[in-house]
Amino acid sequence: MCLAIPGAITRIIDTSTAEVDMLGATRNISLRLVPEARVGDFVLVHAGFGIQIIDPEEARETIELIREMDELVAEELPAPDGATA
Repeated sequence: MCLAIPGAITRIIDTSTAEVDMLGATRNISLRLVPEARVGDFVLVHAGFGIQIIDPEEARETIELIREMDELVAEELPAPDGATA
């Protein structure tokens, strides 16, 4: 299964590259599939490419769902041998 993560464009580096904030992590992505994207836009990011511009509300909802999934997985899966919870 593939998952695209919303990222907020924080800086345009050049005509085909931007810096995005994804869940608190900064990454450089390709804008080749969304050349119209600008600073402040939210884009779905998959495999290092911005693949679609989305509205801020959809981005917030998706980020919240991702955080909820992380919490659920942490509750459901046992800690690896030797690890502390």
